[in-house]
Amino acid sequence: MKLVKMSLAAAVMLGASAFAIDNVKVSGDAKLFYGTDNKTQAAGVGDDLFDQANSYADTALRLSVTADLTKNVSMGATAYAISTLGLENNLVANTWTNGHDAEVEDNSWMGELWLAGTMGKTTLKVGRMELDTPMAFSEKWSIVPNTFDAAVVINQDIPDTTLVGAWVGKSNGTDAITGAGATVADRDGLLRDEAKFSKFMEKGAYAAAIVNNSFKPLVAQAWYYNIGMVADAYWLQADIDCQLVKGVKIGAQYADVDVKSNGKLGASAEDSSAYAFKLAYQGIEGLNVSAAYSKADDKGTVRIQNVAAGANATGQSKLYTEAWWNYGYVGSKDAEALNLTAEYDMKDIAKFGVYYTTVSNDIAASTHEMDEVAVTASKSFGALDTTLAYISTNADDANNGKQYDTVQAYLTLKF
Repeated sequence: MKLVKMSLAAAVMLGASAFAIDNVKVSGDAKLFYGTDNKTQAAGVGDDLFDQANSYADTALRLSVTADLTKNVSMGATAYAISTLGLENNLVANTWTNGHDAEVEDNSWMGELWLAGTMGKTTLKVGRMELDTPMAFSEKWSIVPNTFDAAVVINQDIPDTTLVGAWVGKSNGTDAITGAGATVADRDGLLRDEAKFSKFMEKGAYAAAIVNNSFKPLVAQAWYYNIGMVADAYWLQADIDCQLVKGVKIGAQYADVDVKSNGKLGASAEDSSAYAFKLAYQGIEGLNVSAAYSKADDKGTVRIQNVAAGANATGQSKLYTEAWWNYGYVGSKDAEALNLTAEYDMKDIAKFGVYYTTVSNDIAASTHEMDEVAVTASKSFGALDTTLAYISTNADDANNGKQYDTVQAYLTLKF
């Protein structure tokens, strides 16, 4: 792994010398993710923790390069490679990511390749990149993220205000609304088959935003999306540091999705909306505790979640109540969700987290009620980051409605 890094770094530095490229930075990581659960399997198939039929794993390599080409012009490139290392032959039965093909072959692709230019207080970034907006974003929790072919312009001429405009043409994430893009069995439901890039929401999408911090304890943001042939969407959010009690933070969110009557979802599709509140306390060193509540309307067709990834509407949501592992519930129709989080960084030992999420609704015969308890422990050993997780899930649409356990291990070696 280090040999690969050194050879590429040397090539980049030689190019930088020849073409006067400055500030070249090379970074990367190697990951191994493993998970297992005790969901019920067909008769005769082992369904205990660590049995092959109930286990999944993948490895991934990321290599990133950024550089200044000239004054005020920069570039970036990120390559990904994934492999099961043959683990599916004896240890696991599923992959972590959908970036493989149907034969679970190794795969590699360019996840980022962009140019950025700055003039005054305006920056334009064009190419393949990660995005982070409330309703269309790169999900970073999995072993490899989804990315976009896009153009983004950011302006900060107005004091304490950031204006954002974006166009998204393609993505390698599954279409969370129409379900297009994924057929290979995997656990994250994030990428299209073989991580191939394809048109985003059939005709692309636009986004515009304003983020303001004029009142210093408060960050307020408003987003508008024209999502291709699907919908117009809005996201409003305000987060404030309480001035009365040090360490207390309060947040509020509202999201609305207005489906297009002549769009992909058809004339019978209904609008969606949700609101959420969060109260957090970070006044003790190393401690982070929070409570959040959200409620979605009872008629929505589109879930309040990432529209750019997540097969079968299992994409991550930016709502404060999002679960640690089981995505696709808090933003579903009529969902009433509560999330309690407690994290503590015990110096020189480990960082521990306990997360509880419950989702209920009043829809008859609903299959989207869920209770999750997740417990994590994270520790870094030099360049190696490790996380162990235990998750208890009781969901109507999983394991025939019966509670089951999940154990996961995350290893990330940075270089």
